[in-house]
Amino acid sequence: MSRKPVHLAVYDTFADWETGHTTAWLARFGHEIRTVGPTTAPVTSIGGLRVQPDLALGELRPEDSSLLVLPGADLWDTSDDLAPFARTARAFLDAGVPVGAICGATAGLAREGLLDDRGHTSAAPMYLAATGYRGGERYVERDAVTDGDLITAGPTEPVAFAREIFGRLGDVLDDEKLDAWYRLFHHSDPAAYETLNS
Repeated sequence: MSRKPVHLAVYDTFADWETGHTTAWLARFGHEIRTVGPTTAPVTSIGGLRVQPDLALGELRPEDSSLLVLPGADLWDTSDDLAPFARTARAFLDAGVPVGAICGATAGLAREGLLDDRGHTSAAPMYLAATGYRGGERYVERDAVTDGDLITAGPTEPVAFAREIFGRLGDVLDDEKLDAWYRLFHHSDPAAYETLNS
């Protein structure tokens, strides 16, 4: 049975470093990565990378996806331009399709009310508290957190974010190799390389 694509949200000012491990390794292990933008017009990342989205957000349906990944972006904190992506995340979660949000995207989900009843993490508790959300008691001081279909992480944890996504999808690396992958890329443990490549 073929896998449904993984959808990576892209929008102006998206933080290109936050999802690199996730998309590179998912692609390496056979997942198709498709980019979804506000429209199909090109967007530019914080790092100056110009990306032509594969599809517009209005075309994206949860039933056509195995995962939606939302990177951070300056726009999450400076305007409401990305609120439609948070609403789409709600539709995905309602449909039982996983959503991964890192950095500023967690604030977008907080504003949408998606963190009120789910365990989550972010850059810091006070960052999310500034959104006025009601989920402060569900905040977890961890690199990355999975609660059902929702995966969250702070801006300094792209490797932990990827680990949680791989674990949630369950078809990328088995438990032993996932642990080795994390030890190699997060802790620079050379002993993990042999396990990962066995």
